Amino acid sequence: MEVKHLDRVRFRKGEAGPILPDWLDRLHGNGDPAYTAWMKITVSGVPMHYAEYGSGIPILALHGAGVDHREIVGVLEPIFSGIPGFRRLYPDLPGMGRTPAPETINSNDDVLDVLLGLIDGTIGAEPFLVVGHSYGAYLARAIAGRRPDQAIGLALFCPVGAHTPEVPRHEVLVSSAALTGVLDPEAEAAFRDYFVVQTAETLRRFQTDVAPAASLVDEPGLTRIFSRWKLRNGPEAAKTYPHPVLVLAGRQDATAGCTAPWELSEHYPRATFATLDRAGHALLHEQPGLVQALMAEWLARVREHSTMSPLSGPHRRESTHNSLHDGADHETS
Repeated sequence: MEVKHLDRVRFRKGEAGPILPDWLDRLHGNGDPAYTAWMKITVSGVPMHYAEYGSGIPILALHGAGVDHREIVGVLEPIFSGIPGFRRLYPDLPGMGRTPAPETINSNDDVLDVLLGLIDGTIGAEPFLVVGHSYGAYLARAIAGRRPDQAIGLALFCPVGAHTPEVPRHEVLVSSAALTGVLDPEAEAAFRDYFVVQTAETLRRFQTDVAPAASLVDEPGLTRIFSRWKLRNGPEAAKTYPHPVLVLAGRQDATAGCTAPWELSEHYPRATFATLDRAGHALLHEQPGLVQALMAEWLARVREHSTMSPLSGPHRRESTHNSLHDGADHETS
């Protein structure tokens, strides 16, 4: 698989570049040598765009369908403002954000192959963690299944799978946001259909992290990919996954449901499973406090587990990301 770096750009606080949100500003005050970088790497002819933050153990975080990396960035980065030591990579999946879905990408197996190439080109043979929301969780499970010795932690939020389970009807539990004139009709419908907790705060999150990606979705490309949805080798087809896992489901999730994740329990013996009330498929936005607490506990378990299986194992090698710290010139993508 051909992997070629094309463009990289790095911004530190005080340098010319995009305005950093408050949670990213705070990273520079806690000893974490954090930076934000917008990058592009070509994998088998597909220019994969991704954002990168921080340094340390790599974490690959995958967003869901119909959005881009900004949704999961907006959820996870505030958590890492208080937890240094992790290098976070957030790709735009094919057909979403700035990553195209060329005709060569015809199935989720093709998407998985591109993601494995992205890992090889950005992380190399280092141990890493993988996180996914919704569609991204389906791909994250597959990555962990293909790389069980390298992927040393797995976190799944509202995971979907090969088949659609029985799900509850969409039920709004909290409706206190004034929407009149705030969103255009299409965006308002998307907000109402996605969130079961509709407050000023979830509206802000939708406007900042979700809605901007809508115009960047390649609908024909996703239709082509999703027509071959089921992976050739199921995510749990391999041996039992031995590393710490976190699985969060929304009790009111009308997209993925809340029962299917429990079917994964035998494959993930080191998993914490939690079903959160007052949360639908937008669980990450509707229960951010619980997500933060459970993520912190999962990261602690991963660190503890890694001390028993040292990160300096046989697959440890110098990562390609070191060039970000060597003073080399970087071009804006």
